[in-house]
Amino acid sequence: MKLQPDVISVQSISGYGPGWIAVGNEKISTSVVIGSRGERFNWACNSFEDLSAEHFAQLAAMDSELIIFGSGKRIRFPQGAWIKPLIDKQTGIETMDTQAACRTYNILASEGRHVAVALLLETTSG
Repeated sequence: MKLQPDVISVQSISGYGPGWIAVGNEKISTSVVIGSRGERFNWACNSFEDLSAEHFAQLAAMDSELIIFGSGKRIRFPQGAWIKPLIDKQTGIETMDTQAACRTYNILASEGRHVAVALLLETTSG
């Protein structure tokens, strides 16, 4: 029996550590949004305190079935008013620490799901 390694046909997160992730061979150290349909853009926030409703409105505009929010080194939940655009579009949102969000995104994206991950990569101590 010949075994073949799993091949992920969507962009995936190949590594992570404190304050960074890797997509393929590219190391990213600023907050970023990655989608399973090839979307990727910088998410203009350096800390949880920088987040606002506008950040989550950007996520709602992606029309994903699920948004995975990586809230940094620890789990912190977005305010209800921030996620209202997602609720209005009936888009699911799950919150977890950034490392768990990376792993979850990779699994769901490799299954062919239309998901996006919004990763808070904090550039300040805390």
